[in-house]
Amino acid sequence: MRAFRAMAWLAPLTFAALTLVQNAAVAQVAEYHAGKIKIVAPWTRATPESAKVGGGFMTLINTGSEPDRLIAGSTEVSEGLEIHEIKIVNGVAMMRQVNPGISLKPGASVVLKPFAHHLMMMDLKRPLQAGQTIKGTLVFEKAGSVEITYVVVPMGADGPGAGARTRNK
Repeated sequence: MRAFRAMAWLAPLTFAALTLVQNAAVAQVAEYHAGKIKIVAPWTRATPESAKVGGGFMTLINTGSEPDRLIAGSTEVSEGLEIHEIKIVNGVAMMRQVNPGISLKPGASVVLKPFAHHLMMMDLKRPLQAGQTIKGTLVFEKAGSVEITYVVVPMGADGPGAGARTRNK
């Protein structure tokens, strides 16, 4: 009986501790700054062995009073980095490169996410594996360049804090 009481007391404590650890990990979201542009939580998904492209996702926030534009970038794992968007045309998803980049109005934010605005890592040099980090650079028209690090999450995951949440396929 004593062992049961000890277990009954220990279980809620263990659950609370695990919840705190998980919340602390999610709260440690990477942020980078280029002038008045804030880059929040860059991430990408793991890719199959034969994949030649990967996606780059994050939130861009213009905290300044002047417009700016994301115009280019690069990563250590790809030959090129393109800015893309997906639009639905006549019921069909169409992906296209965005030139001259993504506009960031003063005070506005843009979420780069799957099936919307995103970065395409072209001609991958190696597969992306969950748990890795990837160095990259973003270039803004006015704010200049900033080095960032992408977190690689498992295939199908919704982002770095998603845990077991995955998109239905």
